[in-house]
Amino acid sequence: MGLSDELRDAGADVYGAVRAHPFLTGLSDGTLPHAAFRHFVVQDAHYLRGYARALSLLAARAPDAADTVMFSQHAAGAIAAEQDMHAELADALGLTAAQAAAEPLAPTTTAYTSYLLATCHGGSFAEGLGAVLPCYWIYAQVGEELLAASSPDPLYARWIAMYGGDEFRAVVDAVLAVTDRVGATLADAERARVHTHHATTCRYEWMFWDAAWRQETWPV
Repeated sequence: MGLSDELRDAGADVYGAVRAHPFLTGLSDGTLPHAAFRHFVVQDAHYLRGYARALSLLAARAPDAADTVMFSQHAAGAIAAEQDMHAELADALGLTAAQAAAEPLAPTTTAYTSYLLATCHGGSFAEGLGAVLPCYWIYAQVGEELLAASSPDPLYARWIAMYGGDEFRAVVDAVLAVTDRVGATLADAERARVHTHHATTCRYEWMFWDAAWRQETWPV
């Protein structure tokens, strides 16, 4: 059993909670309010900038040159997604790029990106990998499941198609292969830290969907 299998099994309950969240069921059946999706689009644009920085740190710490190249490419891809995908979605929501950029990071966005950056900077390569993995993995799983049903709302159907396709799945499979390769070299203590980081960011994934559902703002 590889490290990715261990992490998948350990995170199964959180993934079940993610999949059952009303934000995602609302995407699928078209009942999600556009205001909640707007919040998600704005915060996801902020998040992807932080995620790209975390991936860049991970690339710099990679012990294998091929992994450095891959995660550097993924960091650039996260920025491209923010510029292209979110510009398209924001336009459909009547939101300009300048307006989206001017909106502050919500509490969950701030906490999640801060955790990723701290782990990728202060932890080992394996620990950083454990922290960034849920964003890859959960989006691929959610996208595949939602793609089967799509959505009656054309805006939501467009978003689902971005994450439910073979191209994104191939990206995730490459990261899982690195996870298993690195996992085979870990001592028990470091393996436990990888599990802790992965469990934490799995929870942050749920919190991110929930923050969009609640249209979270700072309480004071």
